[in-house]
Amino acid sequence: MDLEGAINRWHQQVNAGDLEAVVGVVSDPVVVLGPKGAGPITPAGFADWVERSGIRLVPRSWHPVSERLMVVEEDASWPESPAPTRVATLFRVTGDKVSAALRLPDLKQALQLAYICRELAATE
Repeated sequence: MDLEGAINRWHQQVNAGDLEAVVGVVSDPVVVLGPKGAGPITPAGFADWVERSGIRLVPRSWHPVSERLMVVEEDASWPESPAPTRVATLFRVTGDKVSAALRLPDLKQALQLAYICRELAATE
């Protein structure tokens, strides 16, 4: 498993808006978290979100948490407000696909959630 490679591919396809490729970089289902809610969605649902939102996420710092978890601090921008906003996303990778992308308002909150997820997995 290539944690960083899978996350890099995810960013490349999301930022390119290549909806066919976006479907191929996420698992089925993929778990998402954002301002409008959380839960599992299909790869096609994820591609629809990429298209609707027009989001672009530029990675700024990488924070490995475990073999499968990484927090990436990003500059997010949308067509309606192109000035970037700093956010952080907790990624989980399964195989070579992103199986969770949990976007939080800042690095501290994303790291806190990442450590909770890591401990939950470790005690299963």
